[in-house]
Amino acid sequence: MSDKTYHFDPVGWVHSPYKEKFAIPRQPGLVTAAQSHITLSNSCNREEILRGLEGFSHIWLVFVFHEALREDWKPMVRPPRLGGNQKVGVFASRSPFRPNPIGLSVVTLEGITQEKGQWQVHIGGGDLLDKTPILDIKPYIPYADSHPQASGNYAELAPETCTTIEFSPQALEQVRALETAYPALETLIQQVLSQQPEPAFHKASDRIYGMTLYDLNIQWQRQDDKLIVTDIGKP
Repeated sequence: MSDKTYHFDPVGWVHSPYKEKFAIPRQPGLVTAAQSHITLSNSCNREEILRGLEGFSHIWLVFVFHEALREDWKPMVRPPRLGGNQKVGVFASRSPFRPNPIGLSVVTLEGITQEKGQWQVHIGGGDLLDKTPILDIKPYIPYADSHPQASGNYAELAPETCTTIEFSPQALEQVRALETAYPALETLIQQVLSQQPEPAFHKASDRIYGMTLYDLNIQWQRQDDKLIVTDIGKP
């Protein structure tokens, strides 16, 4: 055993449509319309480090929950999948509030580009906050990383989604006007809201919620079993 500590420098930084923690999908792959990219930094900003990666369809990202940094942490948490009412050990959850705030996500590899000397790794289906520091990128190996027979305890099945997402006349006009500047914006909003990001104990409420995607403030409210987007504008 050792008391040695470790220091890691990010290999890159994420640029994603999620500008705040609220409404980020709780797992990767749930919102396929979310397109992001990683800019490689310092000594990692070079072609050689990426050579061969383009042959993989998916990659693992090891990252830091940079907005969940706390000096103290608790050994038990309340996972959203259990309604926020039951506790499990933090090692039996994917809570960002951990002894070491390190996350792991598998995302699709959409491409690798270079622009003005800056290498970028384009990804899809991410669940990462904008400006997330990336510690490592690894290829997803299907024969080793996929285990269809695995047991998922309380997260055995995919979370329940809301299938009815509607836009008010005003919001529909706004999203149509923004499609050129923000491709697939309507689909992105629908996929994010289908994950029902509002707290479980609020679902009987008609209160108005808001989230930030890119630099847009998206507002919606619940009406019975559907969600209505009411306004899309600048914060």
